[in-house]
Amino acid sequence: MGAGRCQARESDMTEFAPIALFVYNRPLHTRQTVEALKKNDLSKVSDLVVFCDAAKTAAQADAVREVREYIRSLSGFKSISIFEREANYGLARSIIEGVTMLCEEYGRVIVLEDDLVTSPYFLRFMNDALNLYEREDRVMQISGFTYPIGKMTDDAFFLRLPLCWGWATWSRAWKYFRKSDDVMLQFDRKMRRAFSFNNTYHFWRQLEENKKGTIDTWFVYWYAALFLRGGLTLYSGRSLVQNIGMDGSGVHLTVTNNYNVRLADTEVRLAPMLCEESDEAAKLHEKFFHRDYSIPTRIVDKVRRVVRRLLRNIRHDGAAAK
Repeated sequence: MGAGRCQARESDMTEFAPIALFVYNRPLHTRQTVEALKKNDLSKVSDLVVFCDAAKTAAQADAVREVREYIRSLSGFKSISIFEREANYGLARSIIEGVTMLCEEYGRVIVLEDDLVTSPYFLRFMNDALNLYEREDRVMQISGFTYPIGKMTDDAFFLRLPLCWGWATWSRAWKYFRKSDDVMLQFDRKMRRAFSFNNTYHFWRQLEENKKGTIDTWFVYWYAALFLRGGLTLYSGRSLVQNIGMDGSGVHLTVTNNYNVRLADTEVRLAPMLCEESDEAAKLHEKFFHRDYSIPTRIVDKVRRVVRRLLRNIRHDGAAAK
């Protein structure tokens, strides 16, 4: 990507982005997510908008109800708006519609799901970055989570790859998002390899599986939108988010410790940088993806998912027999 100094600037006014929180049927995870968010000093001046999905099956109804009761009791934010879906949207539709709505209303948004614990400095970093790069079209996303790739030289860096574990964007960038398989027609073989981080991770296969209907996700289409426009994501050198949902409790039953990070315990300060992908970060991510998605790792993760599913079925059958 061509280098050029970003048109970063200090904002003319203090502006705090709304926080979109997507919740479903995990009350314990949701409580941890919200309690950590409230420890951010900017929570009291931020609007919180919570999107509560409806139960997909009768077995999930009690957990969904418990989450909603907790959300209705919240305080500690400038304002709290709650959207309780009457039908099950699924995560992809929930996020697409929620982010679109808030981008249209506010022009920017910070996005969290119900299994993301944040550092007390998360909202400060996200808002500072949103203000600093709001007029730089190449910067299309801010990421709160940082992969455990090892210690970076810089406090912050750019990468062509976005990440959906605590993130933020502007309406000027989100307008390019399309959940359409037609996007695949714009890729040649060389682009597909680059899109998959030099074939170290299965991003292209995710597009193929969405097209086949074997999965229904949104993030890989957002990544495609950034990739095709030469967009960049700003990352902190120290992670501001920890994903606590890799315990088999989520929709995809993922069980892994590969993404454990230490949350930043001091503020991450920003300064204007060259608008180019960090070579150091790109190489470290390739190395991390190659290790994380190796054949032995995939086998272990598959065994964990199978065992987790069996245990869940046993508990469900036992509860039904009582």
